[in-house]
Amino acid sequence: MEGVDKLFLPVLGAPLLSYALSALQAVPQIESIVLVLGDGNLERAKVLVDDRGFSKVHHVCIGGERRQDSVWRGLQLLSPFPWVVVQDGARPCLEPELVVRGLEEAARWGSAVAAVPMKDTVKVVNGKGAVQDTPDRRSLWAVQTPQIFSWDVLHEAYAQRDVTVTDDSALVERAGYPVHIYFGSYSNIKVTTREDSVIAEALLRRREGLTD
Repeated sequence: MEGVDKLFLPVLGAPLLSYALSALQAVPQIESIVLVLGDGNLERAKVLVDDRGFSKVHHVCIGGERRQDSVWRGLQLLSPFPWVVVQDGARPCLEPELVVRGLEEAARWGSAVAAVPMKDTVKVVNGKGAVQDTPDRRSLWAVQTPQIFSWDVLHEAYAQRDVTVTDDSALVERAGYPVHIYFGSYSNIKVTTREDSVIAEALLRRREGLTD
């Protein structure tokens, strides 16, 4: 993002982070939200929560070095609810319905991870750029958030401190628990680059019925 903090990037006049928080705030089953951010964003986040009336945000805390360290710190501030929903703040196109459906899937299967089938062919490539393998695309899914697990399972999974992973489900898998995928949304993109932010803004414009 060329030095720009994506979570507070203005999108249609509001910080990008506010969209995911708005979606979570609108889910009746969500009772408490812990917002985990970098140290430099703590005060801005508190102002955002107050200004936007995000009443379900009960704690705002500083994250850790790795993503999983940040989630672990957030877990320490949550009461032992039956289910824990982990959501990326950089996914502004999250809709409340996706969270509600995930909670229903988790109640049925024991866990629920939003994901979408891969559209592109994927190559396994070595450090020199040579293709090593072409996996069958039909078995590949791109994982998103929300990722929903029971309180006990997630705490046991996060007891593993000697491994680095890129999402919560990987820790749950390593702990020996099954992970259930449910169909997410191709609109539920994660903003990582400036190009992503342009796409996210276009999706939000369409969703809110805005025209230039």
